[in-house]
Amino acid sequence: MPPRWPRKPTREDPAYRKLEDRINFAVHVAAFTAVNSGLWFFNTLNPEWAPWANKVTLTWLPILVANAVYIFAIADYSPVPLASTADPDPNTEP
Repeated sequence: MPPRWPRKPTREDPAYRKLEDRINFAVHVAAFTAVNSGLWFFNTLNPEWAPWANKVTLTWLPILVANAVYIFAIADYSPVPLASTADPDPNTEP
């Protein structure tokens, strides 16, 4: 059963944005694991089949680590302050 969100999901909601980023990271980890495990399995059977397996893994791994650092250390999920409404209609002349 999928998780229920208590309000309308929007990217402006910091809690929803944090959850969405973590779910996307989990998908990224799953794709990395699936692709690399298959790649290395077949590379173990026949090393000439994919001589570029090292390059794929060693290129993708830093991207995955950078994604993790951004999500868990850098990303700011604090609420965005609302814009002031001093001039509600910018098309009116003063």
